Amino acid sequence: MEKAAVKGASSARTSYVAEAGMIAAVYAACTLAALVLLQGLAWGPVQFRISEALVVLAVLTPAAVPGLTIGCIVANVANMVIAGTGALGLLDVVFGSLATLVGALWCRKFASRPAIALLGPVIANAVIVPAYLPILLQGLGFYTIPFTTISLDGAYIPMYLFGLVATGVGEAVVVYALGMPLLKALGKANIFKNLS
Repeated sequence: MEKAAVKGASSARTSYVAEAGMIAAVYAACTLAALVLLQGLAWGPVQFRISEALVVLAVLTPAAVPGLTIGCIVANVANMVIAGTGALGLLDVVFGSLATLVGALWCRKFASRPAIALLGPVIANAVIVPAYLPILLQGLGFYTIPFTTISLDGAYIPMYLFGLVATGVGEAVVVYALGMPLLKALGKANIFKNLS
């Protein structure tokens, strides 16, 4: 009897790790594809990171929390290498991934109320990303926020407020316009219940 329980727990743990790994791989691949296809709109002050639609997976499975976080870390490290941001890119690796983790945890906590659950990633990214983005942009040699005339020199508050709105709106568009239909489709398909 005890061996069966251990085997069952081991099998569940293996499924959890495999599920998290698949989610991480898909998130990273989607983010990097967006870098190529959307010419950088997956990063920066005005961003539509299409892969953020996958945060809805945290509503369906707890494995999405580490999966999304690891996928974000992998994508941000890859972007650091591709874009040549050097050590400055570590800001995005650490704090961008933190925003994804906080958003995924929020989704998980409010999984029974999807419309509220999806606010988590919007709020987390809108608050966290603009806090470090001006430092990153200045370090990369930008003098104004891309797509605007807002100077990066000594105007942190306007930069942060612009980033709060721009990042929040971009995240909301992706999470609600793409993520919500994805959530409904996956919920009907019972994919994650079948994996358990």
